[in-house]
Amino acid sequence: MKTTDRNALIAFPILILVGFLIALAGSQGGVLIFGVPLFALSVGLAFLIQWLAFIPAYLLQTEKFFDLTGSITYISVISIAITFSAGADARSLLLSALVVIWAIRLGSFLFGRIKKAGKDDRFDELKPSFIRFLNVWTIQGLWVTFTMAAALVAITTTTRKELDVFAIVGFLIWIFGFAIEVMADSQKSRFSANPENKGKFIQTGLWSRSRHPNYLGEIILWIGIAVIAFPVLQGWQWVALISPVFVTLLLTRVSGVPLLENKADKKWGGQEDYESYKKRTPVLIPGLRS
Repeated sequence: MKTTDRNALIAFPILILVGFLIALAGSQGGVLIFGVPLFALSVGLAFLIQWLAFIPAYLLQTEKFFDLTGSITYISVISIAITFSAGADARSLLLSALVVIWAIRLGSFLFGRIKKAGKDDRFDELKPSFIRFLNVWTIQGLWVTFTMAAALVAITTTTRKELDVFAIVGFLIWIFGFAIEVMADSQKSRFSANPENKGKFIQTGLWSRSRHPNYLGEIILWIGIAVIAFPVLQGWQWVALISPVFVTLLLTRVSGVPLLENKADKKWGGQEDYESYKKRTPVLIPGLRS
């Protein structure tokens, strides 16, 4: 067995354990379905959907519906949670609507992008290995769990509170982040679609203020979700506030910014205009040095 496969085999139960611990913490004070916490069932469903989708993905050696499956998972889990939660209130409905809107928009955007590109080269080395490819799907289940934790806890908890200043502020933060993400994706799509820009990098619009404005928008909108959920969290449910922290760390330290920065450096590194762009444009937050 290859070292990479052996490491992946060791990582698999760890991923499951982390998901189990989050399910355990978020279930405190939550709605029960046949004696089982609805939050825990929701987390289990997030992983189950990934594993079911993995089967045809591995057999066909394709990653084309990976991102789409992630969005479908968000929508499915949220829909089931709101359906079976006890007396869903305005806060729960608001959170559900925001997550679904985000998932539909991002899922359709990413699916359209990979359909046009034909493949995602990040998966080239992973697809042939059963356990490594399975881990990718398992990680997506964990990603869904972490990012949606605050919203899911607020939806499945038995604690209910009327909409307040936290809901209003959180909603405004979400709108701001969502707008940034949509605008950034739209600007880059238009730039890439122009034949005159072939082989060039975008440095206009929001991309002139941040090298990754779409990720900035993503982080902001999940902060908004956490703010809306904040008033109904209690006990171990406070763990759910890891949601925006996880999104931030994932995008800035693991799979987002580092990968794209490395890819861009290999493609344009050394070019005067690119090096100048990097020097004057912050990685993420406008106004901060890169």
